[in-house]
Amino acid sequence: MKSRLGQKGKSLDQSRYTALRFDRTGRVLTITINLPEQSNVVTQVLHEEMSRVFDDAADDADSDIIVLTGAGSIFCAGGDMNWLADELRDGLAPFVTEARTMKRIVHGLLDCPKPVIAKVNGDAMGFGATIALLCDVVFACEEARFADPHVKVGLVAGDGGAVIWPQLIGFGKARHYLLTGDAIEAREAERMGLIAFSVPPEDLDTAVASYTDRLARGAQTAIRYTKTVTNLALKQMLASVFEAGVAYEGLSRHTDDYREGVTAFQERRRPSFTGR
Repeated sequence: MKSRLGQKGKSLDQSRYTALRFDRTGRVLTITINLPEQSNVVTQVLHEEMSRVFDDAADDADSDIIVLTGAGSIFCAGGDMNWLADELRDGLAPFVTEARTMKRIVHGLLDCPKPVIAKVNGDAMGFGATIALLCDVVFACEEARFADPHVKVGLVAGDGGAVIWPQLIGFGKARHYLLTGDAIEAREAERMGLIAFSVPPEDLDTAVASYTDRLARGAQTAIRYTKTVTNLALKQMLASVFEAGVAYEGLSRHTDDYREGVTAFQERRRPSFTGR
């Protein structure tokens, strides 16, 4: 099968995914994080599926534009604390598989030649925020919040947030949000340049559909290569920083503060960090 651009491809296979759902409207493919009962947290299964979905979407012969969104009222609530707690209880394995998976997710998203539009229908936290902000254009409902709260559980923000936040809003503001884990509401995020568009919740679907229809009618080769050129500098920066960020995040998993952060979250109390 060939796409409209003459490239060989195949339709994206839903049977290979359980945490992601695919829907189509014309040449627009919507990828939905489909764990609404868990606030679309990044489970181990979702982590693995995200590491290959953008490569599969790039090869999908039936689409030109991709929308990434979340089921229910939250885009992605960040890491699955139950998964993290289980790792602590069972003994931390070397941070090799997770590091490789994180790298594949980020590079798969940036390397995907098709425009990826984030439709942020609710809070985007942690790695959820990173993935949303790495998309080409971000639409968010006004009620959504963005935050990278790694430090609140004793983790280094090493999965890409420390790269993309400064690029979007500058180092001065980005440092504040990364060092505190504070959240930004969508309207303020748009004003600061963190996202492109903030719209009322009832207008989000229509706004994204109108925008993706416009892109789908455009010159796809020109659009794809323009995305490629635009992302070159970001990819070069990621190549120089991302590995170190992942390594430092892996190191922080072996601190007492991380264990305290995860435990406190599960016990619904304020953590008491010691710096160890």
